[in-house]
Amino acid sequence: MAAARSTIRPHSRAAPGGSRGPVALLIVGLTIVVAVAGVWRLAGPRGDSPIVLISIDTLRTDHLPAYGYRLVATPAIDALASDGVLFEHAYAHSPQTLPSHTSILTGRLPFEHGVRDNIGFTVKPGERLLSRMLHERGFVTGGVVSAYVLRQEAGIGQGFDFYDSQLPIASPELSVAQVQRDGAESLAIAERWMSGLTTRKFFLFLHFYEPHKPYEPPARYAQYQPYDGEIAYADELVGKLVQTLKSRDLYDRATIVFLADHGEGFGDHGEQEHGVFLYDETIRVPLVIKMPGSLGRGRRVAEAVQHIDLVPTLLDLAGAPRPAWLRGRTLRPILEREGGRIPEQGLYAEALYPRYHFGWSELYSLTDSRYRYIKAPRDELYDLQQDPAERRNLSDERTPTRLAMRAALDRMIAGKTIDAPTQVSGEDRERLQALGYVGMQANVPSEVRGESLPDPKDKAKTLETYRRAVDFAGQRKFDEAIALFRAILAENPAMTDVWSHLANILVRAGKMEDALATFRHLIELNPKDSSALIGASAALLKLRRLDEAAAHAELAVKLSPDSDRRQRASAYETLIKVALARKDREAARRYADLAQKADPTLPMPIYVQALLLHVEGKYAEALPLFEETLRQLGSQTVTLTELHFYVGDTLARLGRNREAEAQFRQELNLFPQNTRAWASLAMLYRSTGRDAEVAQVMARLVTNVPTVEGYTLAEHLWTMFGEPSRAQQIRALAGEKLVKNPPQSTQRTRRTASKKP
Repeated sequence: MAAARSTIRPHSRAAPGGSRGPVALLIVGLTIVVAVAGVWRLAGPRGDSPIVLISIDTLRTDHLPAYGYRLVATPAIDALASDGVLFEHAYAHSPQTLPSHTSILTGRLPFEHGVRDNIGFTVKPGERLLSRMLHERGFVTGGVVSAYVLRQEAGIGQGFDFYDSQLPIASPELSVAQVQRDGAESLAIAERWMSGLTTRKFFLFLHFYEPHKPYEPPARYAQYQPYDGEIAYADELVGKLVQTLKSRDLYDRATIVFLADHGEGFGDHGEQEHGVFLYDETIRVPLVIKMPGSLGRGRRVAEAVQHIDLVPTLLDLAGAPRPAWLRGRTLRPILEREGGRIPEQGLYAEALYPRYHFGWSELYSLTDSRYRYIKAPRDELYDLQQDPAERRNLSDERTPTRLAMRAALDRMIAGKTIDAPTQVSGEDRERLQALGYVGMQANVPSEVRGESLPDPKDKAKTLETYRRAVDFAGQRKFDEAIALFRAILAENPAMTDVWSHLANILVRAGKMEDALATFRHLIELNPKDSSALIGASAALLKLRRLDEAAAHAELAVKLSPDSDRRQRASAYETLIKVALARKDREAARRYADLAQKADPTLPMPIYVQALLLHVEGKYAEALPLFEETLRQLGSQTVTLTELHFYVGDTLARLGRNREAEAQFRQELNLFPQNTRAWASLAMLYRSTGRDAEVAQVMARLVTNVPTVEGYTLAEHLWTMFGEPSRAQQIRALAGEKLVKNPPQSTQRTRRTASKKP
């Protein structure tokens, strides 16, 4: 290994002036001894010192003023860094949220704890996390997170006395901005938890999703670039947490760890976001540790450290025994005294995302005090001292260094297999695709060597095309998204995740025939894909091909794994809709019972009974059943399509317009393409003389449903409202839409006509 960077670089401080006599020196010496003794008492194993771990998702180190950035102000983080020890070169082991946090909280590398990706992996039951280890030392432990991938079901919350991962209700159509929990809400939950404690000896893990994409900071930070504005907002939240700790006389005695799980690419090496590459922009993370009494305040550590060093460090500070399996180092010598040393260690990172989701080679890296080696089909070696931006690959020029680091990396992962992900549940696939993550795995057998797969460096363009398509879909620019997905598939026809995205976008664009063909292709690629079968069934239902829809849904029920209760329930939901379309009341009730048996969290029998009463016009009887359905669903992240619409429609028919309006709005917040909800809200406003709001709703209708169906509905409503000029304007817009995207029946007619002699 190369020689280490200088270990400690203290901030410069002004020297006190004037000479001192012996008595003065004695008094100063006694003061120092007393102060140090107080600090040691607070940090000792029997103190009642809290430990607070703050994780900021997707925070690039070089976008913080504490690390030299000048385009955003972060006074709270700066103050925390001034009170603590700042690590200039700290590294994550994965550029993904769940694997990275699993390493942070277990002190183990991804190939040790087995969580290799955000999707298809969970923390194994019985895994010893920091929360459990500290609980065994008398700490009360609490966790509050803001991202879906860190939900309780992922296993990351085990061992906590309290763990809150409840996100707002959302539909699969919504973007990450609507799915994530605002950091202020997470902070409020954490503060309520702390206020209920009767001890100061607690461990709090608090995770903020800001500044993860999309970058949508509060308006008060509009002076910054959007990503930096979200950093400013995260800083505001950190400042409020610090103030809470100070107001409760906890800050001075607390050990506070401030870090990120990974960074963000911003195109530095062809990746705008994160997950694929292992360069500094995604795996170098900020790290500040504030000790009790602010011991070591203001120091900057240049030595390379890593996420797995945190568990040994915090256990050491808490006086807890160190488990034998931990390979990380305690940072206590550096934290407690200037010039402290820790053993040098090669820092490991991996990216299996490209293999699991695109069928490309996985990447591994090893970083020491000078070099980073990246194992890939074409190896990379960078001198981080001379080339911190990692622009010059020295792999061929410094062969001995490359071979030595490759051998060290190979020894580290020798005998470690590439864990196969479990089948992704339907709910997870929907939610993660809404978050912008790829929702399905590529079928690359574990035994296939990465060297035989495409190098991600050669696929950066495809990756960014994919992510642009996802962005277009989130912006409802369906034509642009469809074109990009099809361009990817023309060169990569085996990428099932892209086929899945394309099919779902075609549904949202109202192109049901094309969507059906795409779902059928997915089924051909994987005949056991129950999600594709459900998608095909839904498309067939829209096309009123009820027998085929039922057949696909029944097969989906048969093929859905027992472990995926939501997927099987989704298949039954489609069968319920088919039965209702056939006016088969008994079949609808039977499938509702089966849906609830598959997923007891869904009150389907009550909901279906309410629907049947609604169809009969028995609104007063239907309303309490709809409301009971809402109550039983509670705050689940995934809810039932059209539930709020039916509640609103029932309320409107009972003359309770204000309540109906709220329900229609909630439906549209969750399912912005529900044309019936848009129409009902517009008619409600028209009937109550709120004409300005009618115009706003109509404009939002064609914005959220930019399809032939949306324009046609808007034209019909304006005509019904007696405003032919506005109907004509919509007709003109619809005409342009029809020219660009003729109805599929017209397309088929033209294709057929072109084949005639």
